[in-house]
Amino acid sequence: MDALIAAIITAAGSSTRMGGTKKEYLPLQGGTVLGSAVSVFSDSPRVGLIVITVPANADDGEYAARRALPERLFKENSPFIVFVPGGGSRRTSVHHALSTLIGFGPDYVLIHDGARPWVSPSLVERVIDAVMLYDAVVPVLPMSETPKEIENGFVKRHLKRASVAAAQTPQAFAFKPLLAAHEKAAENELHGREYTDDAEIWGEFVASVAVVEGCRANRKITFPEDVL
Repeated sequence: MDALIAAIITAAGSSTRMGGTKKEYLPLQGGTVLGSAVSVFSDSPRVGLIVITVPANADDGEYAARRALPERLFKENSPFIVFVPGGGSRRTSVHHALSTLIGFGPDYVLIHDGARPWVSPSLVERVIDAVMLYDAVVPVLPMSETPKEIENGFVKRHLKRASVAAAQTPQAFAFKPLLAAHEKAAENELHGREYTDDAEIWGEFVASVAVVEGCRANRKITFPEDVL
C-alpha cells in the first residue's frame, strides 16, 4: 500500500512587510502567488491531500484563498483541498493544520510557505524521496556570503560558511512524530519559547533532520520588490 502524503501550505500570515498587502494573493504568471505554490503539490501524483492555512481573523479567509487558486485544482482526480484557520504564529497555524490531518491519517507531511511560488516539481520529488528514507528532511542552500552572529550591535562570532546553510521549504516529516513534537512545542511556548520552523521543532523533540539540496529559484516573497 502506497504511503499517504499530505502537503500543508502556510498562508495565514498578515504580510506586514508587504505594507499590509496579502502577498499570497498577488498576481503572478497569469494566476496568483498562492495558486503557483499550491499547483506544484496538486500536480504531484504522490501528494494525496492539501491543507491550506488562512487568516483566522478575516471574514472571507477561506473564500479569498479559494478564489486565489485556479479552478482546475478543484476538478475530479485532483488532491482534496482543505482550508484551516491559522493561529497567532506560523507554528500555531501549522499545528492547526496537523490537527486537521489526524482524521485522514497521513504517513508523511510536507510543509511549504505559500509565499514560495517558484518551488519546482523536482525539489518536491527530492524531498519526498528523502523523507521516506529519513523521516525528516529540509532543503538547504550553501551560504554565498560570510555569515556573522550579531549581538547588541556587534559581531559575536565569525561563522564558517561550510558549517551553515539557508533553509527552504518544503520541509517534510513523518506525520505522527511531528504532531507529537508540535504538542510539546505548544507547551514550551507558554513559557516564552519561540520556534522558527518545523525542522527546529523536530530537532528538539524527535531526532536529527536530514538535508537535501535546495533550489535558488525557490525564494520566498517577503518585500514588494520580490515579485518584480
